Amino acid sequence: MDKRIQEAVELFQQVLIYGTERVLRSVEDPLWKEYSPEQMQVLNIIAKEGAMTAGRIAMLQGVHKSAVSNRLKKLKDKELLHVLQSDDKREKLLDLTEKGRVAAKHSNEVLHGYIEKLLINQVDDQEIEQFLMTFRKLKEILKTNGE
Repeated sequence: MDKRIQEAVELFQQVLIYGTERVLRSVEDPLWKEYSPEQMQVLNIIAKEGAMTAGRIAMLQGVHKSAVSNRLKKLKDKELLHVLQSDDKREKLLDLTEKGRVAAKHSNEVLHGYIEKLLINQVDDQEIEQFLMTFRKLKEILKTNGE
């Protein structure tokens, strides 16, 4: 394996781990105190991808389907999610309520503001453009290979 690819994978994993830890530790917002990171991730996934099954959510979160059932129940109880019937009567889709859309939007605004403050004096415009180019390409590769 190319050592540069190996280093890139390791750096990506470290950014995910340390980035998540830092955000969870540092972001001061009532919404982030009320809901778990996993619940917020469910809201953000559905906000970006649209209505989907619990199985698809579990796959995108990298956990077993049983692991998402509790967080989905809590989000439904708090009226952030509702169940839609799909064309396949055996399959139920989960979608955001208006309250869920507002929560997901607010969560993203808080996160983007925090990351911007964190990076503003650390990363220049050229580095941001390079980052965007690399991650757009990586996203396309992953989406193409995943479908």
